[in-house]
Amino acid sequence: VCKLLCNRGNQAGMVYDYDLFVIGGGSGGLAASKRAAGYGKKVAVADFVKPSPAGTTWGLGGTCVNVGCIPKKLMHTSALIGEAQADAHGLGWETQASHDWHKMVSSVNNYIKSLNWGQKKDLKSKNVTYINKFASFVDDHTLKLTDKDGNEEQVTAETILIATGGRPNLGGYEGAEECCISSDDIFWQKKAPGKTLVVGAAYISLECAGFLTGLGFDVTVMVRSILLRGFDQEIADKIGAFMEKSGTKFARGLVPSKFEKTEDGRVRVFTKDGEFGIYDTVLLAIGRTGCATWVNLENAGVTHDGKGKIPVDATEKTNKDNIYAIGDVVQGMLELTPVAMAAGQALADRLYGGATKLMDYKLVPTTVFTPLEYGSVGYGEEEAFAKFGKDNIIVYQSPIKPLHWATNPSRGDDCYVKLICNKAEKEKVVGVH
Repeated sequence: VCKLLCNRGNQAGMVYDYDLFVIGGGSGGLAASKRAAGYGKKVAVADFVKPSPAGTTWGLGGTCVNVGCIPKKLMHTSALIGEAQADAHGLGWETQASHDWHKMVSSVNNYIKSLNWGQKKDLKSKNVTYINKFASFVDDHTLKLTDKDGNEEQVTAETILIATGGRPNLGGYEGAEECCISSDDIFWQKKAPGKTLVVGAAYISLECAGFLTGLGFDVTVMVRSILLRGFDQEIADKIGAFMEKSGTKFARGLVPSKFEKTEDGRVRVFTKDGEFGIYDTVLLAIGRTGCATWVNLENAGVTHDGKGKIPVDATEKTNKDNIYAIGDVVQGMLELTPVAMAAGQALADRLYGGATKLMDYKLVPTTVFTPLEYGSVGYGEEEAFAKFGKDNIIVYQSPIKPLHWATNPSRGDDCYVKLICNKAEKEKVVGVH
């Protein structure tokens, strides 16, 4: 496939099919590919979605577009609109409405499909080749592409970018794959979820539990220990309290042990203490695993942690000089769409545009779309104590009641803001929540 000829400035004298080949058509991979093509490079993106255990699949665009930020925010908004009817009543509106799950899902899915189509058009307009095949390594410059029917071909590239992202981890519980769904499935599920158990306490779990409760479903969250590990715990507790007040139930200090299907198609849930309950839907949201182990990294000699993540240096380079990785597949990386996009664009600028600027992953703002929305940047209170010393930290805080809640007597001062400051640096703000 490679010829001993000089092409496109390749110092090894090899001709490759592509200057840059991107494995993964999510936000980071697409951003990198389009930026690189803008420098006149020959670029391709391979994207192929393996179905979830429940059989769900989707189109080009990655997690955010298909099974993450976009559908989540739309369904969260749908729940907030229902909640806001009580606020509207105090402002003179007389409303009585019902929610149609199937109509909502169909509308959201159609919008997502329009984004999938738009991404394909955008790649074509920017001269990026889109390949709907599963890419895996043959060696450090050669990839095997496999289509849905099992047909194979090989291509070569001077530089390869791994941007495969991650997928939900189902925990290895007995019966999980047969009985449960994940965030890969809930946004495409045409049948209303009914009585739902959400397992997990991180942001995906609480976001899904929040909008399902807001849409009128009976929801229980099974929590092993604390809510929103890694976030400010005072804020996490306030979010949990607001969700409980809004109707979400919490079963704390528990983990499932196995799942079984009942004769009528529901799910019987067990813990170590025995049967916990029967649910129409069990949504596992206990974490995500990078897809690094899916692409035969060993054939290319790329180091990984064995758990789906790839270590990289400050330039996003792996241990192989021509292979890079960005986004959720990177070990220790912030799993945020804008971060992956910025990393992909910056990488292309350095590779082909003469830039030297590196990504700065410090002090990146993030949001959690629970019913009581949470935005933060910087250190949480616990982190600030550990970093700067408890005696050096002063916290300014205040409850808030939004004005549009003022005429709804059921609303309290549930909103809240806190500034975390370092007294040793003239009360420099080191965290906002």
